[in-house]
Amino acid sequence: MSAQCRVAHSVYFSLNDNSEEAKEKLVAACKTYLAGHPDTVSFAVGLLARDLNRPVNDQDFDVSLHVVFGNRAAHDQYQTAERHLKFIAENKANWKKVRVFDSCLEP
Repeated sequence: MSAQCRVAHSVYFSLNDNSEEAKEKLVAACKTYLAGHPDTVSFAVGLLARDLNRPVNDQDFDVSLHVVFGNRAAHDQYQTAERHLKFIAENKANWKKVRVFDSCLEP
């Protein structure tokens, strides 16, 4: 991966307790702890769109997080940032499965 490319960091959370309240709690935690990190180009978090259920749609998640960083260094800094680590510590007990997809975005 080029150090100069923008890095798209997408995370898909499947929850043990996937009640509406638990999903909204995770969305709120994402906004509190994961938004606004240095050199973030874009940030979005949301719930599975159950009505988009074509055969190609993967519906094995409850909450998705999408952060685009300006470069690899910003992504790497985020991974060890205190707020990111606090987010993990406070929320991981309810994670059944977490899938992370990182991509180098073309200009």
